Amino acid sequence: MDVGIVSYGVYIPKYRILPEEIGRVWGKDGAAMGKGLMVEMKSVPGLDEDTVTISVEAARRALKRRPIDPRDIKAIYVGSESHPYAVKPTATIVAEAIQAAPDLTAADLEFACKAGTAGIQALLGLVKAGYIKYGISIGADTSQGAPGNALEYTAAAGGAAYVIGAEGVIAKVNHTVSFTTDTPDFWRREGMKYPSHGERFTGTPAYFKHITGCAKMLMEKAGTTPKDYDYAVFHQPNGKFPVRVAKMLGFEMSQIEKGLWTPKIGNTYSGSMLVGLAAILDEAEPGDRILAVSFGSGAGSDGFDITVTEEMKRYNRSAAPTVKEITSVYKIIDYALYTKFREKIKMEGE
Repeated sequence: MDVGIVSYGVYIPKYRILPEEIGRVWGKDGAAMGKGLMVEMKSVPGLDEDTVTISVEAARRALKRRPIDPRDIKAIYVGSESHPYAVKPTATIVAEAIQAAPDLTAADLEFACKAGTAGIQALLGLVKAGYIKYGISIGADTSQGAPGNALEYTAAAGGAAYVIGAEGVIAKVNHTVSFTTDTPDFWRREGMKYPSHGERFTGTPAYFKHITGCAKMLMEKAGTTPKDYDYAVFHQPNGKFPVRVAKMLGFEMSQIEKGLWTPKIGNTYSGSMLVGLAAILDEAEPGDRILAVSFGSGAGSDGFDITVTEEMKRYNRSAAPTVKEITSVYKIIDYALYTKFREKIKMEGE
């Protein structure tokens, strides 16, 4: 049984803020910061946008490309670290919005930036076991960064939805593995508005150890080397880290450039690797092979060995905007509007 991606959809808010603008407010060289992190601008959610609205729009776009009956969707998982409710699932709102039948399982997942890929792994198992026909996993965030903190230069908003099934598979998942340890590189306690992080500790031994560990395990399981892949995509906390980890693993820039979108939109956290994978699928052809590895602080990585199928020729990619089309239309805002949108300042009485 070929199980894998049946459809996908992406949503990125249109607002952007430049590193230079953030640096101007805090008396720092924002241009140098942006250049060092390889981030030209980052997406910002509007006042009426949150993880729910992003998830709903991404799911709707996935269903536009593959108009399956929503009543056949029997599982919905939404991975995020910025769910608008501490107690009230985002997944149930998505289910209602796409008119899924109530005889489904739904849950919100949390594992920093890899919760969306954890959902995909769960759906692969449910489909392969015959429990469900289709499921949707979404990785979406409106990520937080404290005023003046380094995270402000990268913490962005956006998400991607993936329909998983065994019928009409456009990209077969050949293998999946995970690499997980208790590495406290990034955290946010209950009630805290902004996360804390371990500065350089978030790179090593967190990001690089888990991405390389997972990718090596995956290639060993698949019996492959970097040369066997047409594309590779990794979690993108900034533009610098995925380029470096690709070189560490033996991948060429030509293999990762189509999926490298953090420089244009910032780090969408749970949506990061999934948005990059979507950008690759926007242009991939049957037979193309993709290595995809997510990362979530805490810490862990999920890896996927994927092959694009002949079904891609019949798949209606043009029914929803591509990542390139979504990111080509944007509006630059200043720091004052940014703080209003992100509720870093509130009106008296709020």
